[in-house]
Amino acid sequence: MPQTEAKGAGSRGISEGLTSTVRLRWWTELPLILLVYGAYSAGRLLARGDVTTAVGHGLDILRVEKALNLNLEHPLNRLFTAHTSIGVPADFWYASLHYLVTPLVLIWLFRSKAVHYAAARTWLMVSTLIGLVGFTLMPTCPPRLLEKSQGFVDTMAQYSDWGWWGGQASAPRGLGGMTNQYAAMPSLHVGWSLWCGVMLWRYGRTPLVKAIAIAYPLLTTIVVMGTANHYFLDAVAGAAVMGLGLLLVRPVQRGAARVKDRLRPVVATALAARAARRAEAPSDATGAPVATDSSIVSAGCQTSAGERIPHQRKLGTDPGGKSAAKPGGKPRGNKGARPAGRAADTGDSAQTPARGAART
Repeated sequence: MPQTEAKGAGSRGISEGLTSTVRLRWWTELPLILLVYGAYSAGRLLARGDVTTAVGHGLDILRVEKALNLNLEHPLNRLFTAHTSIGVPADFWYASLHYLVTPLVLIWLFRSKAVHYAAARTWLMVSTLIGLVGFTLMPTCPPRLLEKSQGFVDTMAQYSDWGWWGGQASAPRGLGGMTNQYAAMPSLHVGWSLWCGVMLWRYGRTPLVKAIAIAYPLLTTIVVMGTANHYFLDAVAGAAVMGLGLLLVRPVQRGAARVKDRLRPVVATALAARAARRAEAPSDATGAPVATDSSIVSAGCQTSAGERIPHQRKLGTDPGGKSAAKPGGKPRGNKGARPAGRAADTGDSAQTPARGAART
């Protein structure tokens, strides 16, 4: 089972300096990741701002970029629009790798680099939540949704017949309404790809992995601008969010460790009380509870403890002294039972030894 062992000053990786030992299990990690991603997706939908405000923010970003001579979106968008051989692969890149490469890197870290997994996972989650705050505070219209006078072409809509996406972002056709198209600032496409690149560069061993670590975030940045989904400053903001998330990894992990330390005695007490209650309950050899109630008598039927099918036991006899339950006079289920109405101490009792002697 993968296990993270926090190292001291001599360790390498973003987990350096941690002192706790954490045992990782996939059945606890997977729900945690799904919970954070679900909260991110739901929060992103709820963070939809006013369209006019989002468009205003997009135009403000363009003006700042032009003032700084950083307007790279227009030439890249013209290139992607004019050449199908570039635009279509770029759209596939934007619509799919964001959701494939990041989980694969997480799984790779969990299985092969578990000593650094917890810190890497925390970095990714904290940065994602910071990005959600950015979407909420600054809804931004992407370049492709601006007026045509701004000179951008929506390549996702232009090449929608080539893939599963429609004219609304990278969502599957017909599901565009389930995504927030004004969540452009910051670009988590760039942020997540940068996280993947750092992980591959830090813990990859071969030159090919090192090359992928550099190429993946760089090409993702080019793709998000060429497809007119993000501005250059969106990409810069995505990288800044990842940097801030990295700074918060250790404080978040230490806080989580303190919470676990406080909850551990409570959980241990609850488990001990539960075990005590189970120990007090009587059980048979198989561990199943044993019935302690007395026999239940109803309508002439007596059911002893442990019986599955009750034996019918008539407590009265007919006037001839034979049992009413069976013509032969033998009561069912109890061979030694004395007929009802017969005294326990009669004259017959004196003849019992003699009869026993005669039998011998």
